[in-house]
Amino acid sequence: MREPLTYKLEAFEGPLDLLLHLIAQSKIRICDIVISDLLPQYLAQIEAMQEQQMEVASEFLEMAARLVHIKTVSLLPKSEEAEKMKQELTGQLLEYQECKRMAALLAEQLAFDRFVRAPMQLDVDPIYDRTHTPEQLMRAYLIAAGRAGRRLPPPAEQFHEIVAQPVVSVSSGIYHVLRALRRQYRTVDAVFATVQSRSQLVAVFLALLELIRGERITVSDTGELQLREGHIAVSEEENHADS
Repeated sequence: MREPLTYKLEAFEGPLDLLLHLIAQSKIRICDIVISDLLPQYLAQIEAMQEQQMEVASEFLEMAARLVHIKTVSLLPKSEEAEKMKQELTGQLLEYQECKRMAALLAEQLAFDRFVRAPMQLDVDPIYDRTHTPEQLMRAYLIAAGRAGRRLPPPAEQFHEIVAQPVVSVSSGIYHVLRALRRQYRTVDAVFATVQSRSQLVAVFLALLELIRGERITVSDTGELQLREGHIAVSEEENHADS
């Protein structure tokens, strides 16, 4: 009568690791495993893990269901499916065992306590003895000069387009909007269509906001502009500036 296996509770990286542990405890070859003998040991290990209040991952339970299925199918007469499933499991166990063996070998090679020879001291020759063609030297010079040039600040000519533009005030933008209303430009798009520069566009936009805030004009949802009652379109001073 075979004595029941006794083993201590260990941490396993996965169900294949647990199966290899049980096979090693049984002292049998992987190719000679018997599912009907391996299944009770596997289920007992899972129960031991649950009794220790350890969280059993779903992959362990999936393997248990797989073993139960193989055992159930193997009870059928002349079951080719059971043999195929057993061969597939055996192949996975052999591959996993080989991966563990290679990982152990790599761990030994990468251990910090291995002897490593100190680097040799080499004499440095300060004389540059390589030869280059004139084209190579010119190309290296141009590359170095280009990198040095990129570190310089940009020339003043690059800022001419920005600095040379006249500054348009918000007050002039207000005059522009009121003149547009006097000339029957009654929509926002029509007012912006009379703008000639980007600076004037910003000034007119701010002027519209200022006139709306001061309740001198109103803007409808369709973009139509309307002068509030009690406000003239252009004052005498603005009329003089327009003339």
